[in-house]
Amino acid sequence: MKFMVGDVVTRKSHQHDILFKIIEIDHNNVFLKGIDVRLIADSSIDDLVKVVDEIDFYKEDRLLIQKAKDHLNLDRSEYFYLPGKILHIDADNDYLERCINFYRDLKVEAYGLNLKEGDVASKISENLALYKPNILVITGHDFFKNKTNTYQNSESFIRAVKKAREYEASQDKLIIIAGACQSNYEELIKAGANFASSPKRVNIHALDPAIIASSVALAEKNKSIDLIPLLEKTKYGSDGMGGIITNGTMYVGFPR
Repeated sequence: MKFMVGDVVTRKSHQHDILFKIIEIDHNNVFLKGIDVRLIADSSIDDLVKVVDEIDFYKEDRLLIQKAKDHLNLDRSEYFYLPGKILHIDADNDYLERCINFYRDLKVEAYGLNLKEGDVASKISENLALYKPNILVITGHDFFKNKTNTYQNSESFIRAVKKAREYEASQDKLIIIAGACQSNYEELIKAGANFASSPKRVNIHALDPAIIASSVALAEKNKSIDLIPLLEKTKYGSDGMGGIITNGTMYVGFPR
């Protein structure tokens, strides 16, 4: 079967567990990007099966948006609400657009920047000064290499978190959510992230960082957020995302 860039495929060797889009073909080697999970992988052509059925790629996004809305309890008849502001830095522009659409649907003010993982640390301070967010998301792609016990991009995420903490040391004034699939959770938390992936070194959904960020943005200011229900909103729960008890960033006013 002939494959082309843009085709949606699965891998036989992994029991067709993840949907991928082909992003590059180099002879018999094919480079893949997860449709829903933040994962870059490669494969031999012989291992691939093309998905020919019509797929609604955004069905899961809509379900996650509705789930997030179901958790909101905003009495709009009497009060007005000023959610926290988000700066979302993502190495993958496709995922970034999906996250920005997610914030927009929840009516949360958010700004998106497409920066490669290794470039974030050098540009983080100027962008924090420019956008002055309450919440910072640093994400993209990552991968844990079992054979060498190393990570593809965790060190870049860690450097970026540390630079952000040089700009704002308080974990109450700047909430940081960092990491991607299989990232070094413990070191990201040590570096100063409030939330990070991935405690069990599993893949995470493209929207998981945005789910955490929007939940913090829409939680009442100076009130602690219950960690367990918050993490359960994400695709893989506490296997994929974890963090420290954090206060919300939304002001509530009266009258509307």
